[in-house]
Amino acid sequence: MKPSTTRTPDSELSQFRVKGEIPVPALINGLTAAAVPLLLFFSWRSMQQGDSVTAPFLIGFAVLLAINSLIFLFVGHKTFHRRVFITLITALFTYLATQAVEDGSAIIWLFAYPPIIFYISEARVGIYACLGGWLAVLVLFSPIGDALFAPPYNATFRLVMIIVLAFVMVTCYILDQSRRRSKLGLIKLAKEFEYAAKHDALTGLANRREGLEQLDNEYQRYLRSGRGFSVLLMDIDLFKSVNDTYGHQAGDEMIVLVAKTLASQCRKVDTIARWGGEEFLILLPETSLADAYASAERIRQAVSSQTITVDGKVIRATISIGVATIQGSESIDRLLQRSDEALYQAKSEGRNRTCQASVAA
Repeated sequence: MKPSTTRTPDSELSQFRVKGEIPVPALINGLTAAAVPLLLFFSWRSMQQGDSVTAPFLIGFAVLLAINSLIFLFVGHKTFHRRVFITLITALFTYLATQAVEDGSAIIWLFAYPPIIFYISEARVGIYACLGGWLAVLVLFSPIGDALFAPPYNATFRLVMIIVLAFVMVTCYILDQSRRRSKLGLIKLAKEFEYAAKHDALTGLANRREGLEQLDNEYQRYLRSGRGFSVLLMDIDLFKSVNDTYGHQAGDEMIVLVAKTLASQCRKVDTIARWGGEEFLILLPETSLADAYASAERIRQAVSSQTITVDGKVIRATISIGVATIQGSESIDRLLQRSDEALYQAKSEGRNRTCQASVAA
C-alpha cells in the first residue's frame, strides 16, 4: 500500500448511497405498488362510465409496471428496471393528458412526473425529460393539439397549467441539485475521514492502525492457505540526534525522505506503514525469509544513498531493519516481537544493517 493523494472522482462518489436515502429500485417498486391499484381503480371507473377504450389501456399499464418489478426481483438489473419504468410512466402520463381521462382532470398527474424523474435518473436525463414533457403540453394546448386531440381545457386552465408545470419542474431541478450536492459533500467528507483514519498525515503511508489491520488480513489468509509472509521492522538511525541538533523540521524531512524511498522500493502488494515516530513496518505477502532479507538489504542501501540538506549541511539517512517470517502457528504478536528483537540486534551491532529474527520457539 503505497502513499497516494488520489481521490475518488465525483462521478463515482455520486453512485454511493448515504444512510437514510431511499434506493432507486425500492422507490420504483414502491411507486409501482401504489400505481397498480390506482390504475385498476380508474380503469374500473372508466368501465362504469362506459369508456371501453381507456380501461384496457390503464389495465395494460398496470400489468406492464407489475411485470417490470417482477423481472427486477428475479434478474436484479437496475438499469433495465429504471429505464422501463421511466418509459412506462412517460407513456402513461402522455396518454392521460392527450386523452383527457377523467374529464380531463387526470392531466394533473403530470405534477408527479418531475420529482420522480429527477430522483430516479441523472440530472441530465431529468432535464431532457421535463423539458420534453413541458413542450409536449405546450403543443397539446396549441392549435395543433386541438386539431389532433381536441382536449377539453379552457384558455385559463391551459395558461395556468403551462406556468405552474414549468415552475414545478424548475423547483424540482433546484431541489434535486441541492440534494445531490449535499449527498456528494457528505460522501466526500466520509471518504476524507476514512482516508485520514487509515493514513499518516506526514508521509501518506498507512498508519499503525491500518498496518495492523492489513497484517491481520494477511495472517488470516496464511491460516487458510498456508502461504507465508514476512515483515520488515525498521528504524531511522540516530533520529533523536537529528531532531536535537537540527530541529523537528529536519526530522520531519528525513521521515518523509525515508517514506518516499520505501514506497519506491516496494511492490504494489506490499503494505508500508509508519509504525511509530521514526519506525516503519513493511508487510511482504507470500515472501520467504531469504527474499524478505534481500528486499530489506535493497531498501536499506536505497535509503543510505539518500540525504537531506539542513543549513548547508548534508545529512545522510540510514536505517536498521529486523526481518521475520511467519512460522508455524505463532501469533502476530510473537512475529512482531521477533522482528523487534532482530531490529534491536541490528542497532546493537552498529546500525545501518539488516538482521534476521531468530527461529520461533
